[in-house]
Amino acid sequence: MTVSVDRPAQTPRLRTLAAVALASALALTGCSSGNDQLAQRAQNDGTNYVAGDGSVQEIAPAERGEPVEFESTLFDGSEVSAASWEGEVTVINFWYAACAPCRVEAPDLAELHEEFSPEGVQFFGVNTRDTQPTAEAFERNFGIEYPSIEDRDGDVMLAMTDYVPPSAVPTTLVLDKQGRVSSRILGVAEPGTLSALISTALEEESSAGGNDGDTDDAAASAGDSSAALGSAASR
Repeated sequence: MTVSVDRPAQTPRLRTLAAVALASALALTGCSSGNDQLAQRAQNDGTNYVAGDGSVQEIAPAERGEPVEFESTLFDGSEVSAASWEGEVTVINFWYAACAPCRVEAPDLAELHEEFSPEGVQFFGVNTRDTQPTAEAFERNFGIEYPSIEDRDGDVMLAMTDYVPPSAVPTTLVLDKQGRVSSRILGVAEPGTLSALISTALEEESSAGGNDGDTDDAAASAGDSSAALGSAASR
């Protein structure tokens, strides 16, 4: 798999070491998953992940960085790149089969994908550990129909640190219609919260250049989402 990101040149050895270091940082001990069959099939007891706290970071349109750019390969061999999410709201979820909180949120992600697909929202998984058979078994088990990127070498996760660090597995990112990170959830994505974040991104103007009116409208939309998030959290 080839991943390319616009950044200062690095030697292959330094890039590999950086990716390994990031993957190792996300292999700290979290809580136990018990005797989960998927965890056993993944040959992992489910304890090796950094547990996020479910915190939500929203980024105002005027404060978002550059559109996310990386190239990678889905488990089915298809190529993905910045062009894959241009003009559409995109949800990117970092996961692996033996991660207990990933299994907790999987049914909700599957339902949200089904709910928002008619509105053009795309979902991509980024699998940080599994071989294709293990990943596909997980997807069948939870009825997940959106594709996942194979990222056992950590290159996609490393690329994302140029925009907003995933910092935990699971982490869920929402990209706006310009391909910029508009929000991030560390840990389990509560469905009401993620739904509100997606809806906010859908309501924003998609013009790449934008104007003051667009920015004001987007900022107002972001404010509305805060109220929606509060309501979702109380469910």
